[in-house]
Amino acid sequence: MKKYLPFFAKYKKALILAPLLVIIDVICEIVQPFLMSKIVDLGVKQKDLTYILHTGGFMVILSLVAIAANVGNIYYSSQISVGFAAELRKGMFSKIQEFSFSNLDRFSSASLTTRMTNDVNIIQNVIMMSLRLLFRAPLMLLFAVVIAVTINAGLAIIIAVAIPVLAICMYVILHKGFPFFEKMQQKLDRVNAVVQENLVNVRVVKSFVREDFEKKKFGYANDELRAMAVKASGMVVLIMPVMQLVMNLSVVAIVWFGGKAIIAGTFQVGQLMSFITYITQILMSLMMLSMIIMTFSRAEASSDRVLEILNTTIDIVDSPAAKEKNLQVGLGKVEFRNVFFKYHADGTEFVLKNINLVIKPGETVALIGATGAAKSTLVQLIPRLYDVTSGTVLIDDVDVRDYTLPNLRNNLKLVLQQNELFSGTVRQNLKWGNQKATDDQIITAAKDAQAHDFIMSLPEQYETILGQSGVNVSGGQKQRLCIARAILRKPVILILDDSTSAVDTITEAKMRSSFREHLKGTTIFIIAQRISSIVSADNIVLLDNGEIIGTGSHDALIKNSSVYQEIYNSQQLQ
Repeated sequence: MKKYLPFFAKYKKALILAPLLVIIDVICEIVQPFLMSKIVDLGVKQKDLTYILHTGGFMVILSLVAIAANVGNIYYSSQISVGFAAELRKGMFSKIQEFSFSNLDRFSSASLTTRMTNDVNIIQNVIMMSLRLLFRAPLMLLFAVVIAVTINAGLAIIIAVAIPVLAICMYVILHKGFPFFEKMQQKLDRVNAVVQENLVNVRVVKSFVREDFEKKKFGYANDELRAMAVKASGMVVLIMPVMQLVMNLSVVAIVWFGGKAIIAGTFQVGQLMSFITYITQILMSLMMLSMIIMTFSRAEASSDRVLEILNTTIDIVDSPAAKEKNLQVGLGKVEFRNVFFKYHADGTEFVLKNINLVIKPGETVALIGATGAAKSTLVQLIPRLYDVTSGTVLIDDVDVRDYTLPNLRNNLKLVLQQNELFSGTVRQNLKWGNQKATDDQIITAAKDAQAHDFIMSLPEQYETILGQSGVNVSGGQKQRLCIARAILRKPVILILDDSTSAVDTITEAKMRSSFREHLKGTTIFIIAQRISSIVSADNIVLLDNGEIIGTGSHDALIKNSSVYQEIYNSQQLQ
């Protein structure tokens, strides 16, 4: 609960007023049966119309006060619960923005989406219910029990029997039902994952005519969710009939014993009426508590999932020394010194092994090798998307861990294999890399990335709206826009991770020529599968199974590396 307290900070006044209004509402409501009994026993029985009118008028006033208090409680409860949910989502989103790649590897995007929406909504509903019922039910229960015992201690024994019976039944049912709620949230994650995957890859689905397969896959996930929801609900709905059974039996017992007391002249009709009302209020309070506990049991599973995000330890953070030094990346010299890396600390095999490599400032270095050779992993160590397991990555002879993350990453730009664009105009997407960029700078960057010509052919040119993830441009065009976005930042180090795979060779050659002319002094890493993409690189690094098996220029590797020769010859035959 302590983890949630900061998210209530803006609503301190409402947190005081909401329970206060509940107390007023309960007091007004708890007095009503007592006043009603007096009307029956003193007013009706003695035919005192004045007493009936005065007492009835007072009851009307109490009812109006109760209504006003209840409305106020609903208003403040809504303000708190909705505001809390908004602050919690904001906190979760901020936390996720701090996640390293290794943190993100532990959660699927569908799971994160479910946690920030469905799970937060469940917690929001619990807070709303708590502020309305969690205070009301115990207060109502306490006052009703005290007054019922005061009216007739003998009949109150029925309460002493009914409450433990209800408590035991509720415990057994909820204890059995809670595990199903946790599993139900996991099944919901799976449904969201299937939907998200389908929407992202809908063009692939249609091109392979796999709609029926996707429908079956969704149907299976949806049926699993439904089955688990039925099991969870099936356990919990048992509470209601048990409550009604105990309530009805209690009322029957009270009427039986109370009726006998009235006949014996030791009990009044009005007292019996008020006693039945108080018993009903007691049992209704217990029913409200059972609803709260039932909702809490489901919310506990959601809360665990939310706290899993909030309590996640960020793997990659700025060290105190880095903050104090506040170093800036300058020339762009990069060195890998005895680097070993594995994704999980308890993993058995290293993905990268004994990497030793020095790249001079302004040099263009290419990485090539078979799929799975760990080329992308290697370059992701430079901006600390992952941290080395052992060894050191240095920029300008300084360990990358001695730079703050903003200072490090602001001077490095990485264009990933999966090129993503955002909803908005072409201009907005390009300026995403540099908000202060002028129109001339945007056009220059687009020209360097060979994107300007196709942008000018779009209906609104630089103001053309791009769909979600850039669905209305081709793969090659998307790659060029992403490269333009990166170089607009004028990085000291530019990393192109197989980011020209969808670009034709002629356009790619023009791009390399522009880079040589306009990116002088920028250290460039190029990961590629095509020899033609890297032939002009200053240095080519050949990777295999996470190890460097050759370095040198294209001509040197052609002479000295059989693996490189094999790659080259295979592409010449295509």
